[in-house]
Amino acid sequence: MTIPRRSLRAAGTLAAAAVVGLTGVVLTAGPAAAHTPTWDVTCTEVSLHLSAYNDKVTNQVTVTVDGKELLPTESFGKGLDKTIDLPEHDKALTVHLSVKAGDGDQYSKEDEKTAPVCEGQTSTPTPTPSETKPSEPSTPSQSPTTSTPTPADTPSETASSSAPAAAAPSPSSPDLAETGSSSATPIIGGAAAAVLLAGGGIMWSVRKRRTAQH
Repeated sequence: MTIPRRSLRAAGTLAAAAVVGLTGVVLTAGPAAAHTPTWDVTCTEVSLHLSAYNDKVTNQVTVTVDGKELLPTESFGKGLDKTIDLPEHDKALTVHLSVKAGDGDQYSKEDEKTAPVCEGQTSTPTPTPSETKPSEPSTPSQSPTTSTPTPADTPSETASSSAPAAAAPSPSSPDLAETGSSSATPIIGGAAAAVLLAGGGIMWSVRKRRTAQH
């Protein structure tokens, strides 16, 4: 049986087209299956699983938490598996992943996830600063001290038996005679002299009047 050449050419053309189509599918599926950045965030850690990257170039990954670096920029080749512990926190954290592929920006990745607060941890309110007042100096307590007076020497009420007793005047003894040394004598003498002078003056004035009448 002889196959016409036209049929052979048509069959060859179809086979070539099929090979080209399969090659395109493989080439198209290759990049889609490569560069797989998988990562997960829990309340305690960040897990990275980067696979199927081009190991002929330099790839880089960075992880930050609320703008602060949790994983400084690290270079890797074909893949990277890493687990990073999160700091203790009482509020949700924003975790950012940055992957830079060395063989094209189309394979790079920027993504964010939230790290929740672990169960059992409550949010602690921020204390409000209060004004501190200067402490007043403490006044020492002055307790009155009572001093016990020293008992003074009490004079003896009983007279000494050796002291002589004063002699009391006897009621039966006669009164002493008065002497001329009484203190009223000068006063009496002065009064008598004044009476005499006054009488003399009166007598002189009467005589003078009689003489003037004669």
